[in-house]
Amino acid sequence: MAKKDNEAKKAAPKTKNEPVFQTAGENEIPRLKEQYQKVAVPALKEKFHYENVMQIPKLEKVIINMGLGSDKDNPKGIEAAAAELGLISGQKAVICKAKKSVANFKVREGQNVGAKVTLRGDRMYYFVDKFVNIVLPRVRDFRGVSDKSFDGRGNYALGVKEQLIFPEINYDDVDKVRGMNIVFVTSAQTDEEAKELLALLGMPFAQGA
Repeated sequence: MAKKDNEAKKAAPKTKNEPVFQTAGENEIPRLKEQYQKVAVPALKEKFHYENVMQIPKLEKVIINMGLGSDKDNPKGIEAAAAELGLISGQKAVICKAKKSVANFKVREGQNVGAKVTLRGDRMYYFVDKFVNIVLPRVRDFRGVSDKSFDGRGNYALGVKEQLIFPEINYDDVDKVRGMNIVFVTSAQTDEEAKELLALLGMPFAQGA
């Protein structure tokens, strides 16, 4: 019986549709998290002379926001945007509602205006690893991201014009091009520390862009 089982396993066809980044097992550490621990932490400690290891900056969470625009009145558009955001992040998106009415933008209180995902832990590291190593190089004429998009408190935000640069999105299934805003929240106290942290994690900054 064991011989037949082995032969059956060899004969079984291999699946072609595999995820871009496979999740690690229970005892495995995400590649970028390991890079942070072995490369970024010693480099940050040496450059900024931290007295306590708790002072060393770390990536706390990544927030991905997608505005719905004209789709706010289209239930199918809202559903498509949330589904795409879920594919990109690997986590179910949350629909955001307007907190107050704005007549100039034809927005009513309680109306669906966007979708967002907040990534933490290993899932956050998987996303950032994919973003800097696979997604950004797919951008046409890419020369690096701006180093002027910090908020003064160690957080970094950048905009993506279209969801098509993510490998999970099938071009034929897209009904509308949608952009998004990605915020990298760190524990750094200054923009200089945050930039150094993100650069050590692979963020390709373009000087003065």
